[in-house]
Amino acid sequence: MIFERVFAEMLERLNPEPRMRTCPRVVKRARHNSYRVKRPDDVSVTHANPPTIRLEGLLAAA
Repeated sequence: MIFERVFAEMLERLNPEPRMRTCPRVVKRARHNSYRVKRPDDVSVTHANPPTIRLEGLLAAA
């Protein structure tokens, strides 16, 4: 009854697919952590496609 409506509403609000991006692991302010501080040349890159995995040094299947 009420649970069906709650679950139906939850299914309407699913999380969107995550963006494919590359971003350096940095922090804005140096405090008590091991990450480096963000600099102006630290920019994130948004990729159009998922990553390609290449296995080097393996023999091709016969």
